[in-house]
Amino acid sequence: MRTGRTENPLLQIKGLNSWYGQVQILHDVHLQVHPREMVCIIGPNGAGKSTILKNVFGLIAKNQGEILFEGKSIRKMAPEKVVRHGISIVPQGRSVFPSLTVRENLELGAYIRAGSESASIEQDIRKIFDKFPKLKERQHQKAGLLSGGEQQMVAIGRALMIKPKLLLLDEPSLGLSPQMKQVIFEKIVEINRKDGIAVLVVEQNARLSLALSDYAYVLELGHNRLEGDAKRLLKDKRVAKWYLGGA
Repeated sequence: MRTGRTENPLLQIKGLNSWYGQVQILHDVHLQVHPREMVCIIGPNGAGKSTILKNVFGLIAKNQGEILFEGKSIRKMAPEKVVRHGISIVPQGRSVFPSLTVRENLELGAYIRAGSESASIEQDIRKIFDKFPKLKERQHQKAGLLSGGEQQMVAIGRALMIKPKLLLLDEPSLGLSPQMKQVIFEKIVEINRKDGIAVLVVEQNARLSLALSDYAYVLELGHNRLEGDAKRLLKDKRVAKWYLGGA
């Protein structure tokens, strides 16, 4: 839970430019996530929101600017090293391993802890089952047979198995029913507020993400357009006009 933006940022992006081939997607983007803070990025399709997460996680090589985590540069770091620094990601589309069971998916999430931490890993799997009781019921089922909402639970649980300091989520409500969207976001808020894990979420559902986040950035055509306290932006007439249907 956010305690104010007076602490040193956990994640700091400064002057980030990024390209897909010859096409520039991000233009001088800046962003901060502070410890225990939940931050959302909203904006229209094609704004470059997901590209920010991919840059943080080391999935895009062609970029310029600064990406600092705990004050150290991670901009040119490979994803496996980013993970070891304490950043995990739930990609768009969930990306579970469909032929593996729920439990096996969670165990794979702890690959950087394998070996000496086997007892601790089992304890953390039980914590995931406490957080998502449906997964406990289905722990021996193939993940590909689960509903979209249950697969999203698996993906989030798997990301938590590295015990991250920062959790990146790319469109976590995509393709889910209204009821399941609410369930998933309630769990994300619990992860942030109860477990103390900082969250950076990209979300098309602007109203829901603004209502639950601490701080927000509005991105448009790869440029920062607005930023501020999420609850204030929820009431901002410009945001309402652009992204909330004029409400």
